[in-house]
Amino acid sequence: MLAFRQFFYFLLKLPIKLWVNCRIVADNVLDNKQADSNKPIFYVVRHQSASDLLTLQKACRKLSYPDPFEQVTINGQCYDRTLCLEKPSRLLGAKATNNPSAQQQGLAILAAHQVDEQLDAQLIPVNLVWGRKPTKEKNNANVGTLLADQESPNWLRKFFIVLFLGRNTLVRFSESLSFRFIADKQGTDSATVRKFLRVARFHFYRQKIAATGPRLMHRQQMFKTLMKNPAIKRLIEDEVASKNQDKAKVEKQALAIMNEIAGDYRESMIRVGERVLHWLWNRLYNGIEVNNANTLRELADEGHEIIYVPCHRSHMDYLLLTYIIYQQGLVTPRIAAGINLNFWPAGPIFRKAGAFFIRRSFRGNRMYSTIFREYLGLLFERGYSVKFYSEGGRSRTGKLLEPKTGMLAMTIQSLLRGIDRPLTLVPVYLGYEHVMEVGTYHKELSGSKKQNESIFSVFKAIRNLRNYGKGYVNFGTPININQFLNQQVPEWKDAIDAVEPQKPSWLTPSVNVLADQVMVAINKSAALNGISLIALVLHATENKALSRQELAAQLDFFLMIQNSAPYSEQLTLPEQTGQQLIDDAVALNKVDVEQDSFGDIISLSDSAALEMRYYRNNILHAFMLPALICRILDRNAKINQQELISQIHLIMPLLKRDLFLWQDMTELSKQTEAILATLEQHQLAKQSKAGFWSLVGNTNSLNKIRILGECAEETLQRLTIITTLLNQLSPITKSEFSEKVVAIAKRLSVLNNINAPEFIDKKAQMTLINAMRDNAYIGSDNEGKLVANSSMANLRSCVSNLVDIAVLQSILR
Repeated sequence: MLAFRQFFYFLLKLPIKLWVNCRIVADNVLDNKQADSNKPIFYVVRHQSASDLLTLQKACRKLSYPDPFEQVTINGQCYDRTLCLEKPSRLLGAKATNNPSAQQQGLAILAAHQVDEQLDAQLIPVNLVWGRKPTKEKNNANVGTLLADQESPNWLRKFFIVLFLGRNTLVRFSESLSFRFIADKQGTDSATVRKFLRVARFHFYRQKIAATGPRLMHRQQMFKTLMKNPAIKRLIEDEVASKNQDKAKVEKQALAIMNEIAGDYRESMIRVGERVLHWLWNRLYNGIEVNNANTLRELADEGHEIIYVPCHRSHMDYLLLTYIIYQQGLVTPRIAAGINLNFWPAGPIFRKAGAFFIRRSFRGNRMYSTIFREYLGLLFERGYSVKFYSEGGRSRTGKLLEPKTGMLAMTIQSLLRGIDRPLTLVPVYLGYEHVMEVGTYHKELSGSKKQNESIFSVFKAIRNLRNYGKGYVNFGTPININQFLNQQVPEWKDAIDAVEPQKPSWLTPSVNVLADQVMVAINKSAALNGISLIALVLHATENKALSRQELAAQLDFFLMIQNSAPYSEQLTLPEQTGQQLIDDAVALNKVDVEQDSFGDIISLSDSAALEMRYYRNNILHAFMLPALICRILDRNAKINQQELISQIHLIMPLLKRDLFLWQDMTELSKQTEAILATLEQHQLAKQSKAGFWSLVGNTNSLNKIRILGECAEETLQRLTIITTLLNQLSPITKSEFSEKVVAIAKRLSVLNNINAPEFIDKKAQMTLINAMRDNAYIGSDNEGKLVANSSMANLRSCVSNLVDIAVLQSILR
């Protein structure tokens, strides 16, 4: 029997090798040094299937893992390396049954751990998902779905599964489990083995749902379900009664709105899209760097409803994030896309890829808002992951925009229907070394009318495809909405109503807090890259130019600061040196290079300076604290550490909303001390015995400090304008004051050659004004006009000392 099985495997080996294309996802890369006599490696799979085992062998060879067909010898006893939980169904009659040999072998391995205390065998669960096709409602099932639905198929059905679905197979290696841990903590009897195998089956089931998604509803089924929704039925009845319209006409209007909104998810479109995007990324980018993706798989395995909330830089975001999620072995989300993208042929393609469309504004349109809210609730109720952009639109400046809270509010309202799964937001930082629309952004910020998307813009974008450097996808720390509400509103569950959508009084303030937490989490997981770093450095120089040697040294300094005293634990840094980052930027034509007898000069042309501001703004928040510290040290011959920290405590809270910073006062103090220690360690600053800090007086050191300090200059100028002007004009109405602030900012931008739309942006100025009101620097008189509080004098003195004297004189005049 064994000889026949080996011969059968030999016959299948070549067809599997040629036909099956498997995507491998490993939660934890195995250290092959562990595979010694005391730490032998075993695998556990769901089905006892020749095609599964041969596919597993193929994946193990790619990862240089031990061969699953080998036997493992423990204390002179031989064991199969692979444990199979279930036997296949028979061709006629009997269904699949549990495999007794798996239980027997598991029991024997645990018993061996009783005998040998040094033994610590490792067990790696491996899940094979053929086709990654979601199951469908029974009346919409097709042949492919029926094949994928079969849990433990007979040999004939498995033949067709491999034939039709083998080109798109997922092999998921989970983190290894220790038999030693199980033996010591759970025991070595048969009950322990049965419990473990039961947990393994559930683990594989969860992973399959994570990879394929929950049962798929047909679009028309969704419409029927929505029409039966109590809130929509009540809406239709109210419309009929209030407008005296025919019910059939109102229902037709409701169906038209549903048809405008709803996606039409097709797994076949995802597979085609993956192939196209794989080609596209190889053509566009030098690589896509992904960080913290393990978090996603852990959430999916634990049954969380994942809601992706990325920043929005480019139309590429829709494609890139969906592609990366699929590459990580997870089902792609349903995507909230702007209605402006619903043009032919992009609209139908996006819709079949899972996009659903949302109007820019639907305030006052009760029918649209109700249907959209109930559609979103249905997605959550059915267990579909969702992706939306809380900024509402693409950032034209490179900084995060103020979040729009509508989608978050509807998400929490869906939770108030009594969804029994935890809803978890996953903030995502998306970064690029080149954003293809950045030229258009500057035209729009300069007053040009925004162009509507069309098929012609698609052809133009395709024609201009070129090397865009690297892309970055960093998944931030998840935010569990259930836990968030438990902390913010302990009694939130009292508002749960499965029939009537609730809008309790605590909803709006809680949503505002949650939206800010999402944006802060996105910035915490930022990806520093060569282009953004070079942009930050060169914009901090007077003529936006440095010698290659100076620029490389400055880049190394900026990286050293973040390595030694990072903005956050989630921040990612490039591994290249400053010289290598410059070479990459030159290859991407992001900088100008001029040569003279002394070497290369790296500079930005006027047009490049505009573009590079966008990338500078992507990471400005990560360097604001070290920049302020360097500016304070540069403007004070010596300063006591406590006084320095006091000035940081004055300024940084005002920038928290503008830059979505995460540090509180305690963390600011800790990071300030860490940055000072770093400067001292590298002999850039020193502390006297009396506790006073000063800069080390050599030219190279001072230049590094001054360039980093200059990164905070424009922010300090904006603060100086507000503090100085309010002192002169108080009391003044809020609208008049904002206009005056913008007028002076425009004048300064001309005098100091600051070509930055965000510097003169009214919303940006109002963010700082509101921050000063929140921090009690600005108050109101009896007429509601703005007045400077007594604490303003200290702030004004602090920021005035930190800006350039010529700028200060311009403001005062």
